[in-house]
Amino acid sequence: MKIGCPREIKPQEYRVGMTPAAVREAVARGHAVVVEENAGTGAGFSDADYVAAGATMLPTAEAVFAAADMIVKVKEPQAVERKHLRKGQVLFTYLHLAPDPDQTNDLLESGVTAIAYETGTDGRGGLPLLATMSEVAGRLAPQVGAWALQKANGGRGVLLGGVPGVLPGRVLVIGGGVVGTQAARIAAGMGADVTVLDRSIPRLSWLDDVYGGQFKNAYSSAEAISALAAEADMIIGAVLIPGAAAPKLISRAQLAGLKPGAVLVDVAIDQGGCFETSRATTHHDPFYEVDGIVHYCVANMPGAVARTSTLALGNATLPFILALADKGWAQACMENRHLRAGLNAHAGKLTHAAVGQALGLPHVSADVALAL
Repeated sequence: MKIGCPREIKPQEYRVGMTPAAVREAVARGHAVVVEENAGTGAGFSDADYVAAGATMLPTAEAVFAAADMIVKVKEPQAVERKHLRKGQVLFTYLHLAPDPDQTNDLLESGVTAIAYETGTDGRGGLPLLATMSEVAGRLAPQVGAWALQKANGGRGVLLGGVPGVLPGRVLVIGGGVVGTQAARIAAGMGADVTVLDRSIPRLSWLDDVYGGQFKNAYSSAEAISALAAEADMIIGAVLIPGAAAPKLISRAQLAGLKPGAVLVDVAIDQGGCFETSRATTHHDPFYEVDGIVHYCVANMPGAVARTSTLALGNATLPFILALADKGWAQACMENRHLRAGLNAHAGKLTHAAVGQALGLPHVSADVALAL
């Protein structure tokens, strides 16, 4: 199979879909890899690194899309990239289709076979291709939130760890999954007073067993969110419904009850955001204010630490890339139900129920799609 890796063009996105190490693995198995020139420079990989690994460098993204049987990316294809997709081609990347009808329609019209990182599963009920970037985003969230809390940046002027004689800042984390757990760990490590909310009693029990000495947890309800949000200096939104749009957990009306200069960090923004006032921002212009509350809603948070993120994502995606290339997408998906769960579109058909429900579009099962 010929695998293509274009340069990412989303604003301030410095990650790359394949590392030179991944290229070397694919080439060793008899596959050809074409990479757009300068695709890896943001993550610290030169064109010479890719050539040494066996890749062929091409000057434009258009050339990569035209040459490749499978496109491996990091972020969802932008509008200009979607024009190059075609029926019979495989697209393997993050898609986040539920809040993005334009992208969904373009993918369906192209007929491409689109497999999303964020809906692939594992035997433990996890989302392994999302988890790596969730870990990065979760660990970044208190870091960027702490910066935003500085008075010069529009925040309350609160130091998360406090000082002797002054209480630490209060952080509310809504969602106790991978993002929320990592965010709570880092915030607690910075000395903050941290509470995590979740609706899974088993998850809360696990958090208490493992991290009970570091941060608190409570059952998530509208009442609990309202009460704890009013006391918080920073609120981190870390909820996820696989493939679906994120629920809105704090309304605009509730902002009036928050502390002036409090910071909202919405890590769920890729899925539409979990605060009513959330809108996607970029690393170039990450913050905005609504009713005196600072919002951070960067849609590709891990791109800020591109080297770490690219290496971590590459570790997780490589086995799937090789399976798709070795066996072809249909056979690989038939043999691996976890990879099959990542199938979001094929031959003009939407193949993920949560996406179809979120967008009000008809969908078929992945099993039906395999027979098309």
